[in-house]
Amino acid sequence: VALVESGGGSVQPGGSLRLSCVASGLAFNKYSIGWFRQAPKKYEEPIACIARNLSNTNYADSVKGRFTIDRDNVKNTVYLQMNNLKPDDTAVYYCAAGYERCLMTESGVEYWGKGTLVTVDS
Repeated sequence: VALVESGGGSVQPGGSLRLSCVASGLAFNKYSIGWFRQAPKKYEEPIACIARNLSNTNYADSVKGRFTIDRDNVKNTVYLQMNNLKPDDTAVYYCAAGYERCLMTESGVEYWGKGTLVTVDS
């Protein structure tokens, strides 16, 4: 099983990035997917999730209204569109797969990706 994130990089405040997470080796449409992030010297934070059949999404208050999660079960891919980025969004972003209805807890994670770095700085 592999989850591979991409799309990270450096961007100025107010900018946008779109992260992708491509899954292989698992029955993708049987898993909900969550995005987590870990900023320097901070605990890991769940930020968004999407149910396996796209029926439900959820967002952390810190990103609500700025980030959008979506998935394509044909391409085995989950996306995280991030708009109006702020310096506090600087972190390594991880996608994860689990059996929870909408994966927003570390205890529910079955598989982790290795992460992609997002830096927001002027």
